[in-house]
Amino acid sequence: MILIISSSLNPQSRSLLLAKNVLLQLQGIDVECELVDLAEENLPRCNAGSCYGEPAVVSIAEKIKSASGVILATPVYNYSICSEAKNLVELTGQAWKETVAGFLCAAGGQGSYMAIMHLANSLMLDFRTFVLPRFVYATGESFAGSEITDNDLLDRIGQFANEMNRVSKALIG
Repeated sequence: MILIISSSLNPQSRSLLLAKNVLLQLQGIDVECELVDLAEENLPRCNAGSCYGEPAVVSIAEKIKSASGVILATPVYNYSICSEAKNLVELTGQAWKETVAGFLCAAGGQGSYMAIMHLANSLMLDFRTFVLPRFVYATGESFAGSEITDNDLLDRIGQFANEMNRVSKALIG
């Protein structure tokens, strides 16, 4: 099963649109998958204490741990991923151990396309997560309202979905 996590809390989130599109792409190739929207979860802030035992944390950590692959969709703000994505990894770190991860990023402009790299490095080094070398980075020009209007972006999401399916099957089973 591939788990897709949307980390934006914005109801008009472009990264959520990316997550929903990759969900459709995966379903279109008969891959079992689930979308979790952090805007609908009640995750506490990581305080390096009792937060790890909170029911919402335990639940999402179990989903991550049991998934053959995890796709994190995140907005990019000020040249970095959103704080909700960082908080998720802080809360669930060990659950990412030896899984496959991939990223969908939505940003305002071209300048922050490397924003995901610090998280990718952390997952690889701390938890031996296999990170897909292909990730999707989209700018505001690829969207109109609540739609993805860029055919190249839609093609890249399709390639990303196929790669996540292929690699997670090969490495995790």
